[in-house]
Amino acid sequence: MWPRSPGELLDVQRRLAATEPLAWTPPSGALAIAGCAVRFPRGVSGAGSAGDPAWAAAAVLRGRVLLAESAVAGQAGAPYAPGLLALREGPALQGAVEALGVVPDALLVDATGRDHPRRAGLALHLGAVLDLPTVGVTHRPLVAEGAWPEDVRGAWSELVLDGERVGAWLRTRPGVRPVAVHAAWRTSVDVAVEVVLAATGGHRTPEPLRGARRLARTARSA
Repeated sequence: MWPRSPGELLDVQRRLAATEPLAWTPPSGALAIAGCAVRFPRGVSGAGSAGDPAWAAAAVLRGRVLLAESAVAGQAGAPYAPGLLALREGPALQGAVEALGVVPDALLVDATGRDHPRRAGLALHLGAVLDLPTVGVTHRPLVAEGAWPEDVRGAWSELVLDGERVGAWLRTRPGVRPVAVHAAWRTSVDVAVEVVLAATGGHRTPEPLRGARRLARTARSA
């Protein structure tokens, strides 16, 4: 289900980018939103290597209520390379989400979606594999550009790539740097922003992602 070489991944990314899945409309009421993250050994420098130990985790919350969490150990599939993150992290993240035992309404991924040279970053790819609506949440865009929004919670501004709106800068808290939100599998920019705001409490980062990162760090330290 996951490519094993850069050439295979490029082909899959192009096919995914050309796919037009049914757009997802969030249901009414509080959403069950999951986040997933992966951590590698401390002290690994540079791009790392195939076979590096990996600890992936996922957490799903409905509002502030934790519904399920999981952590799994695995291996990196490849060194890190820009635009090819699925080779390194994809299988581990899939394992963590499937281990939840709960199917979330949407999944937040620490990766890009349509903001990608081939319009198919890991957040989009993982959603296609899991058949889940996904949203990417990162500290900065990959290749898209856009001005920051005003300093008010909920304010957002477009991230544009080659004239196409692919994401947004979103202010989740005033007085701190906005996060980059990415349309991914079955999600538009507007829906992606809605989901991230729904999942964000008093911190800059959405709570499901914060929980997944904490779990992955704990698993690494065990």
